[in-house]
Amino acid sequence: MSKVERRVRSLVDEDGEMRDALEIVLDRATDGEVQWVDVRDEITSGQWGRLIEKEILVDGERGFALADPDEIEAGMNENDGDDGGDVETPETTSWTKWDKLAAVATVGAFVGYAVGPVRDAIAGAIDIVLGPLLNLVPFYVVIMVIALGTGLYSTLLRAGLMDMEKMSQYQERMKDIQDRRKEAKERDDDEALDAIQEEQMDAMGDQLGMFKEQFRPMVWIMFLTIPAFLWMFWVIGYRGSDSAYPEVAAQELVVPLAGTVTWDTGIVGPIQMWILWYFLCSMAFTQLVQKSLNIQMSPSTS
Repeated sequence: MSKVERRVRSLVDEDGEMRDALEIVLDRATDGEVQWVDVRDEITSGQWGRLIEKEILVDGERGFALADPDEIEAGMNENDGDDGGDVETPETTSWTKWDKLAAVATVGAFVGYAVGPVRDAIAGAIDIVLGPLLNLVPFYVVIMVIALGTGLYSTLLRAGLMDMEKMSQYQERMKDIQDRRKEAKERDDDEALDAIQEEQMDAMGDQLGMFKEQFRPMVWIMFLTIPAFLWMFWVIGYRGSDSAYPEVAAQELVVPLAGTVTWDTGIVGPIQMWILWYFLCSMAFTQLVQKSLNIQMSPSTS
């Protein structure tokens, strides 16, 4: 149900005479527009003002234009007793077995942060691919390469696995309920408020649906990112663990405000320089990838 149709239904339910006023306005409209002088002998100024207030009549070229004649007529049709909105409830996304396996593997990879043998096994496997880069380019470039990769696949995974249309439906349904609740309050319709309250409670499941939509790509992003992050963790050493590449950890670099530091220097509390550099590069490259590929990461509401 569109906003115009909802507003028309609200007016008609509140005041039965508004139906006659709307019929007169529709009948007198020419090319979708109507002026006060065309209807002032048949409807009251109060009714005319209500139509403008509810934005059923909007500014036109020579007077006031009908917001949407078809929706106005639809709103004037007899209500069948169902005061709910016509916004469909989106179906909940089901996770595939691969999604669930990725979630389990991600949890297992998290163990690597605390358990040395797990960390060594994962990082050692990743080192076969990334280790040779340390002999070719400085470590800060290696981090930039990793950040670019994570920014690219995180953007593509979110675009491919998160249904933006479904997310928009979730948001549109909640907005529809809020709009109808506001209109029911304006006309002191306690019966409608009770029905909307029940619908709002049922719609709480939409929050879980939105969470599942958002978390599904996050599982795959973490599944791919954690091993790379563990490798950097392993290369530099962190929280008392030994560095696999002491010469890399001891490399000096000059950064603003902090001055001369090494990769294992704590910049902000326990956050070492390599972690800060990775997150800065990751955020920058993610934005760059999204803009370059013109991928929208937030749902749009109509």
